[in-house]
Amino acid sequence: MTFNRPLIMGVLNVTPDSFSDGGQFSALDDAVNHARFLIAAGANIIDIGGESTRPGAERVAIEEEQRRVISVIERITKDASFIDSKAQVSIDTMNSATALAAVDAGATIINDVSGGLADDEMFAVAAKTQATLVISHWRGFSDVMNTLNAYQNVAEEVANELSSRVEAAIAAGVARDKIVIDPGLGFAKDMQQNWQLVARLDELQKLGLPILVGASRKRFIAGVLEPDEAGEVSNSRRDVATAVLTALLLQRKLWGIRVHNVITTADAIDVVEALRNAETQ
Repeated sequence: MTFNRPLIMGVLNVTPDSFSDGGQFSALDDAVNHARFLIAAGANIIDIGGESTRPGAERVAIEEEQRRVISVIERITKDASFIDSKAQVSIDTMNSATALAAVDAGATIINDVSGGLADDEMFAVAAKTQATLVISHWRGFSDVMNTLNAYQNVAEEVANELSSRVEAAIAAGVARDKIVIDPGLGFAKDMQQNWQLVARLDELQKLGLPILVGASRKRFIAGVLEPDEAGEVSNSRRDVATAVLTALLLQRKLWGIRVHNVITTADAIDVVEALRNAETQ
């Protein structure tokens, strides 16, 4: 069986308050240099976000979000190393105006963690620009999402709610072959529900759409490593655990993996690919 190597989406947060790397890449040169590093490490996509979606995070004015991300996108997409790599830029935003400005600046993917629920115009922008659209499962903004995690069967309900958002996107003019779905790990899901959802990604596969998984450094991973002190788990430990989970998830066909540490993820994928190839020889 041919190994379907997933795309690696490297996270580039140009925010002061993201949960694991807030403030590290707020300066333009720092952001561009980190993008180069992610590409050299093996990233196929650079996902640039200007608004934190960590639990409890406050909303950011659209003007401020755009100030943070647009200049970075413009610099990256004109960079020789980016052009030679054939990598893509993704804009991580819930605002349609930012998505439109980002695509105008060179982004080719819109990654909306709200699945179009935060801004009614998002699907229209995706249809107009013909950008690839990542639709994530989402039930509410960061200040309330932890109160919205009531499920009878989390995998089935997430799949059903994503299906409804996909139908809405198509009705708004988004081509089905431009849609990617994301289970929205960490959004309106407690620690156990995240694990139940990861274990049942087959429910999402039934929708017949490409799947992006973003588990990188999230609390449900840290909670396995240190159940009583999840917040104290270092990024390096979270990265190793994320790479292990990535390797296990490659039993399924995934479109992409969204991660902070591209190197450990690329290594994990290389190992799985070598094993799969050996099995077919």
